[in-house]
Amino acid sequence: MTIHPPEKIASTWREANAIVRLAVPLILTHLAHMAIMATDVIMMGRIGTETIAAGSLARDFYWVMLAFAIGVLTGATPVMAQHLGARRFRAIRPVVRNASWLCLPLTATVAILAWYASPILVLFGQDPVITTMGEAYLRVMVWGLLPSLWFVVLSEFLAAHARPRAIVVVTVHAIALNALLDYAFMFGKLGAPELGLVGAGVASVVVNWAMFGALLWFVHADRRLRRYRLLGYFWRLDRRVMKEVAFLGGPIAITEIGEMGLFFVTTIMMGLISTQMLAAHAVTAQCYAFVFMIPVGFAQAAAVRVGHGAGAGSPQWSARSGWMAVALSGITVLAPVIAFWFFGTELSSLILDADDPGNAEALGLAVSLLSIAAIFMLSDAVQITARGALQGLKDTAVPMVYSVATNWGLGLPCAAAFGFWFGWSGEGIWAGLAVATAGASLLLIARFRNRLRIFHESVMP
Repeated sequence: MTIHPPEKIASTWREANAIVRLAVPLILTHLAHMAIMATDVIMMGRIGTETIAAGSLARDFYWVMLAFAIGVLTGATPVMAQHLGARRFRAIRPVVRNASWLCLPLTATVAILAWYASPILVLFGQDPVITTMGEAYLRVMVWGLLPSLWFVVLSEFLAAHARPRAIVVVTVHAIALNALLDYAFMFGKLGAPELGLVGAGVASVVVNWAMFGALLWFVHADRRLRRYRLLGYFWRLDRRVMKEVAFLGGPIAITEIGEMGLFFVTTIMMGLISTQMLAAHAVTAQCYAFVFMIPVGFAQAAAVRVGHGAGAGSPQWSARSGWMAVALSGITVLAPVIAFWFFGTELSSLILDADDPGNAEALGLAVSLLSIAAIFMLSDAVQITARGALQGLKDTAVPMVYSVATNWGLGLPCAAAFGFWFGWSGEGIWAGLAVATAGASLLLIARFRNRLRIFHESVMP
């Protein structure tokens, strides 16, 4: 059937509206999670230098493992999205149920590593005193790991249904609850015992259980969602469904770990240059992390909307959703790109005290790095969102290969060559990262185009 221009414009506008309505709450949710972590760091800093060093080290170690677990569970999103697109509503509950059971081995794996964090971190040359403090904190944190992963599964269930507002509401309220509990248990206020760094772990456990409980209550209270009866026959396992989720989520998890590992290596490279360059890199990375939530939100929206189209057997729908999400992601990050280019000094001063003469060199370097990060951000937005669109087509293995190849086979050598061989210092290292994301974006765009062509040919009469 031929689509006339007015119809095409109307359908394009509807798709753009649908993607924005889904992406914005997801972006806000990620920013709220960052605010929770920032609250912990601020509270740790008020206790002392050793506390914030131990807490930050332990949390970073924990987050790498948690990111892997979340990546595996992300495989449930395209599965549910395609079922919804095909109107196979009865297939949704088994996905949620088996993804929830998958949380158990993931929790056990992360918990064991976190429980023995100190000897692991000492092997990487960390101070035993600091690692012991951090390990005590993580041994409390692990008791909130399972509900945090169940929260992820419920979040994917709501996102697949394009109902993410409840996730935002719960997460925003969790910021206030976490701050209150940090204040109480870390400093012995409001009748609570003074536990210091361990108190931050207690607060996180309570907050994780509260967030999961609140989201579970919403799912069962909502008139449209309670029909799924998610807790019904919860003991039933389906190896086929669990395998599908793990098969799709495994490459996503490896991709996440690969990217985080590359950032860790570049941080070490920055430290080889100078302490001031390392500080400038930390400022740049922090600014970038906030903006990075924009393409992450659009990538999730792309996975859902493309998945709906794939489930409905409509390559036109999937194509329109994927390309629109990529375009909107790139357009939206233009504002922070401009800010990084022209207001680098003001942004850096939000993190480093500009009135302190000792920060002058680091501030100048941060401004220079932000200008490189701006280019990196634009290509990163494209590649992250294109990867999300491919997830909607249940294509995760090849994008993983692309990511590993471009990050470690292209980005890392370029960063080392630009930074040290050509003598471009920290700017060269960030330029190497920009080369990697540019290469990945081109490969993923070509991959999405090819998968759409194959999808279209498969449904042709």
